[in-house]
Amino acid sequence: MSHEPPSSRDSSEQRSNSTLYERVGGEAYFVELVERFYVRVESDPVLRPIYPPNLEPGKANLAAFLAQYWGGPPNYNTRRGHPRLRMRHFRFAIGTRERDHWVHHMLDAVRESPASPDDVEALIAYFEQAATVLINQPR
Repeated sequence: MSHEPPSSRDSSEQRSNSTLYERVGGEAYFVELVERFYVRVESDPVLRPIYPPNLEPGKANLAAFLAQYWGGPPNYNTRRGHPRLRMRHFRFAIGTRERDHWVHHMLDAVRESPASPDDVEALIAYFEQAATVLINQPR
């Protein structure tokens, strides 16, 4: 058994075989990310009217969805079925303005997280793309 630190090659191989969920520390990371995001939503005059009065169920759903998406247990699917993001968000008027506010707050929450630069980059790319897909208004 070697007592030398793993080589950078071993480290990168291990990293490529792990999920983002594992690398960021599991479910707690996504719960904390969603909490930071929702603090911003609560005071945003564009987004807050779109959300229901009680934000707790949405927080739990978003954290479970993100954890599952990034390699965690399928708790979201077990509780709610297939995510069907466009269908679930269709009842909300989401234009470019709403999308941009949402992305701004989520990216700030991601950037404040302890995730590695590579994982931050992956999260940002996902959130920008996913939020754009949810636009359902011409404005």
